[in-house]
Parts: sequence; C-alpha cells; structure tokens
Amino acid sequence: MSKAIYYVSYNLKKDASVDEFLAATELLNNEYMSKQKGYISWQQLLEGDMWVDLLTFESMEDAQKVSNPTESNELANKFYSFINLNSCKVHLFTVERSY
Repeated sequence: MSKAIYYVSYNLKKDASVDEFLAATELLNNEYMSKQKGYISWQQLLEGDMWVDLLTFESMEDAQKVSNPTESNELANKFYSFINLNSCKVHLFTVERSY
C-alpha cells in the first residue's frame, strides 16, 4: 500500500498574523491531525507569500477520510480563518517510490 501526500498551496489573508497562524496550525496538528488514522507528518513550507502544506499519511484511504471530516472542527475553522481560500490549490498524491 502506497503512502499518500496532500500538497496544499495557499496565501494568507493580507491582515493575517503569521505568529498566530503558526500557533493555530500547531494546535490543529497536536489536538486533531496527529490523532487521525494513518497520520505520519505535516510540514509547512514558505516561499515569498506562498505557503505549502505537505501532509503525509499511511494510505490514500486515510488521507481521504481526513479531507472529508464528518463534523465541523473548531480548530480547523480557526486555521482556515487565516487563509485566503480563493488562493488554495489542493493535490493528493500517492508515493510511488522513495529513494
């Protein structure tokens, strides 16, 4: 079974505090994401004003379940409140080979 990686690129809202955004991300990761089945890691990358989140899961099935939560998540809502949602681009990849 291949691992799965979410690749999500986005920009923060113009008035967003980076420190508050990172605090919200850490809380979301520690209290919710890291407890999901198949979760491996979450990396945040930054180039200029473009952020990229790389979330790795044990399987595509695990990744897809996290992408379609069955209930509203207050921590996720706080995280998304910092993001310009019109700038989001989401890709879900399987890892075919690692070197």
